Amino acid sequence: MTSSVKESFDKISKNYDNERRILIPCYDDFYNIGVEWLQLKTPIPKILDLGAGTGLFSQFVLNKYPQAEFTLLDFSEQMLEGARKRFKENKNISFQIGDMTTFEPRQKYDAVISSLAIHHLSDEDKQKLFKKIYNMLNEGGLFVNAEQVKGSTDYLDSFYKQRRHHRLDSSELGKDAVEASYERNKLDKCASVTQQLKWLKDTGFRGVDCPFKYYIFAVIIGIK
Repeated sequence: MTSSVKESFDKISKNYDNERRILIPCYDDFYNIGVEWLQLKTPIPKILDLGAGTGLFSQFVLNKYPQAEFTLLDFSEQMLEGARKRFKENKNISFQIGDMTTFEPRQKYDAVISSLAIHHLSDEDKQKLFKKIYNMLNEGGLFVNAEQVKGSTDYLDSFYKQRRHHRLDSSELGKDAVEASYERNKLDKCASVTQQLKWLKDTGFRGVDCPFKYYIFAVIIGIK
């Protein structure tokens, strides 16, 4: 992760959650379908959230697995502070400041989740991370990535971006917040769903799929 990405998320940490429903028009399906695919065999699963931010995705998962043991990893201290406040009463959640590309786990996990984080990595680093995730999962473990993706062709990618700009420009989100979102988008390194599914297969994941997609938002899953 670059320092510019970290700085951009440090700046929006306080307003991050409030802006999500506007920035993600498919908000409920985007997160809830990701949670639906977490069919875990134990009522007390060990779950790692990569690029956890304020813990928004983990909150959705926690509603399904209230006894789960979570590790939330993020390289923005300010974003992770939001997660600490969100889960201040939960002793089963630990927090770690760090870069997902250099993170070295001390245990195996039943699930690894991520939301709107991995698209900040280069394609090479994405592939390396997928291999690392595969190795840190228990057999039968799940990887669920609620992600921002690139269109499968230049035309589709351009169309998706045009639609997003049209919607945000006419939304209730303030002008400064919209412009800040566009600036953050300049740091994105999105990959298409097709490409990411291939990388997951090449890594060894089985049952890879994209059970949900809405323009640039997609849920990508893999089973070890």
